[in-house]
Amino acid sequence: MKNILLAVMVIMMLPVVANAQGCEEPSGEGVNVFGFFQPKFEYNQNEGVDDSNTFNFNRARIGAMGNIPYDFSYYMVLETSPSKNGGTPYLLDAFVTYSRYDFARLSFGSFKSPISLELNTPCHKLHTINRSRVVEQLATPDRDRGFMLLGGADTTLFQYSLAITNGTGLFQNDDNKRKDYAARLVANPHKNLKIGASYKFGKATAAVDGMPEDERTRYGADLQYKKGAFMLQAEYLYAKDVGSYTTGGGCGEPIEIHQGDIKRDGMFVMAMYQFQNKLQPVVKFEFFDSNKDVDGNTEYCTTYGLNYFFNDWTKVQANYVYRAEKEKEIDNDIFMLQVTVKF
Repeated sequence: MKNILLAVMVIMMLPVVANAQGCEEPSGEGVNVFGFFQPKFEYNQNEGVDDSNTFNFNRARIGAMGNIPYDFSYYMVLETSPSKNGGTPYLLDAFVTYSRYDFARLSFGSFKSPISLELNTPCHKLHTINRSRVVEQLATPDRDRGFMLLGGADTTLFQYSLAITNGTGLFQNDDNKRKDYAARLVANPHKNLKIGASYKFGKATAAVDGMPEDERTRYGADLQYKKGAFMLQAEYLYAKDVGSYTTGGGCGEPIEIHQGDIKRDGMFVMAMYQFQNKLQPVVKFEFFDSNKDVDGNTEYCTTYGLNYFFNDWTKVQANYVYRAEKEKEIDNDIFMLQVTVKF
């Protein structure tokens, strides 16, 4: 216990500025309008199920942010993509932050869950077009309503985030007095290396009448190594759900609830190198086990990507996703092409 208290005191005494949980940081006073959109082409090769191709918008977001004298800032983003929420625009992020003290900030509103390295990578800065399946399935709800205490920076030994949220996501109000508790700690032992750990626990009203309350637990670990133009990232997530569990929910999509207990896990390893000609090849290997107590549920996926950066605001991404399910012979690879423009 003494060691834990000492570590907390060290973190609280660090003379740093905390990173906010939004995709951008407000600068100066007044209203700053910002956003990005991602037109996308996707070809699915899934025999007898989804053998199709389509043009669409992966994301189309616009927001406003700014600082308010004194010690307050605000951040708000709307999702307007026709491929999200049935084409109906909705409020994605909206929080106000109190930053009087350098060692900690307090945010209140709707924001991303602090768990997971890849989840907390801004959508317009993702190295592959889609997030990993394990992150999309186990880091849900990816956004929620509550408050968060966060602090630290890339230049300090530790960064931390502590959040208390409803646990229901963006589209459903809380129906009980229970809350979800999430935490993430990142150590920066070297300028080229980051090591992270995540934890989340929550209870909710039982999905089945007369049964004990449902429980959900998440553990995660990740690392990032970056030297020059080379970057390596890896992440592992484990989930244990009692009473009921959810699927879906990635990037603000509706969550589906299923009855029963389940254990799931997965990971990804991703490497990339950016050449001087602005080309960046990316390779990502991932697996996801949708039920650890049942054989034949493991999905393997390899993404071969190529990114090209026209400038700081525009990039093109091409991904070929090779998918292989254990004990299944299904041709369901995907090719995607996406342009990201931010303003």
